[in-house]
Amino acid sequence: MSDFDLIVIGAGPGGYVAAIRASQLGLKTALVEKGKHLGGTCLNVGCIPSKALLHATELYHEMHDKGASYGITATKLSMDVKGMMKHKDDVVNQLRKGIEFLIKNNKITLLSGTGKITNANTVSVGKKSYTTKNILIATGSTSVELPFMKFDGKTVISSDEGIAFDTAPKKLVVVGAGAIGLELGSVWARLGSDVSVVELLPQVVSTYDNDICKMAERLFKRQGIKFFLNHKVTGLKQKGKKTFLTATHKDKAIEFEADKILVAVGRKPFTEGLGLESCGIELDAHKRIPVNAHFQTKAPNIYAIGDVIHGPMLAHKAEEEGIAAVELMAGKAGHVNYEVIPNVVYTDPEIASVGLSETEAKERGIEVNTGKFPFAGNGRALAACAGDGLVKIIACKKTDKLLGVQVIGKNASELIASAVVHMEYGGSAEDIARTITAHPTLSETLKEAAMAVDKRAIHGG
Repeated sequence: MSDFDLIVIGAGPGGYVAAIRASQLGLKTALVEKGKHLGGTCLNVGCIPSKALLHATELYHEMHDKGASYGITATKLSMDVKGMMKHKDDVVNQLRKGIEFLIKNNKITLLSGTGKITNANTVSVGKKSYTTKNILIATGSTSVELPFMKFDGKTVISSDEGIAFDTAPKKLVVVGAGAIGLELGSVWARLGSDVSVVELLPQVVSTYDNDICKMAERLFKRQGIKFFLNHKVTGLKQKGKKTFLTATHKDKAIEFEADKILVAVGRKPFTEGLGLESCGIELDAHKRIPVNAHFQTKAPNIYAIGDVIHGPMLAHKAEEEGIAAVELMAGKAGHVNYEVIPNVVYTDPEIASVGLSETEAKERGIEVNTGKFPFAGNGRALAACAGDGLVKIIACKKTDKLLGVQVIGKNASELIASAVVHMEYGGSAEDIARTITAHPTLSETLKEAAMAVDKRAIHGG
């Protein structure tokens, strides 16, 4: 008889959610975590702490730059970085305790240590081994390190250190104009850092359509962030006590003085040391674990989810996969609709998307109609001094079915949820256009963009 029905390796969003669902379904479950705390990267050094910093600095920036527009006068306005960090830590600690309670309340056995698969039905944790009917790998990902510029935790840093400065660095150079680089660059720019973003590609947030990317770049520049696009990073150079990032642009060498260099060029699956070879499981070219439609690896009772398999590296994607994998494991229906996974950059303004971009749709040979609506035409946005923004809807020209939605603007992370719901049931632009939306709300921008697909937006000009 096995010690457990399921052992989950990794207690991040995918792992702990999967363990809870397994317990709900009556499976005797163990959760393995090598770190000091539950919640994985997302809770401890990623999604949650960065959002606490973004919110705090956004409030400060709003009062500092827009207070007068509201008729608010604040004197001697300042930001206490230590106080901000305490708020961040308090939020993280509260959520950690919440997960610990859920694990205990669902009668899940917590195994502290590094989990390693020794055969298809055995996992070792430290010096002990445990037998199990099924194994679920949810070990997440780690920051990509540039081979010629290793992390040292002091000058060359990852996002782990980028959320924990004692003071705002005088000169911060960010390598990578994706979500992590832009979010943390925004945090420290609001607190006075001279922020330069160096990016290999020709535009910021390059997965979005060009009109969204250009607006984002313009709005971030207005906030004082400097962009150096089409620049290839080559290394570091020391001149006395000063550190310089070196790069090339059109065959010309360029140097950027930096107190801190945040490398934010992506993340890679954490699949090392799992013992996969003991079960004949080989990684793909991207070091990911190959799985079938039911999240099963080459060994049918070993499953994998989240950042270690194909698809976007997003916490909510891992959670949905964890639930689906366990439900399938238990003989129930489980499914993840990869066509409607939202993606968000939590800057100010926020940038959010779901589905295909206009570029992607055309690359697939799909004829599209698009509808756009500016936040400047929305009463609620103007009342909140948030007129910078745009909603873009991409619909199939033949059927009007929603193919994708992109939003840049205030609360884009919340607005995109409505688009996800409509796309989940196969809705059309017309369905959004005829959905009654409260007035005045930012949600009206989505409705008006949908109306613009048929060239009938009321306030679009």
